[in-house]
Amino acid sequence: MNYPLYQRAIMQNMQPIHYATLVDPYVIETLRMIIGRSVVIETVRGNLQGVLADVKPDHIVVKTYDKDTVFYVRLQQIVYIMPD
Repeated sequence: MNYPLYQRAIMQNMQPIHYATLVDPYVIETLRMIIGRSVVIETVRGNLQGVLADVKPDHIVVKTYDKDTVFYVRLQQIVYIMPD
């Protein structure tokens, strides 16, 4: 088998990969106003409590109260957020 021809055929059939994420600007802006505050977050996997450390377009960063653990939570996985 002639590998360079095989690889060239595979490369010609490849399509570019496009990544997409849902962005909710109102939620992001509201969350940015409470950075540094204690929050209770309900996700599809359960409850999380800590301090909101950062907000990005697709996730938030929550530090536990003892500051030993950091959680990165995708916005799409959040059911609700309640400031403490």
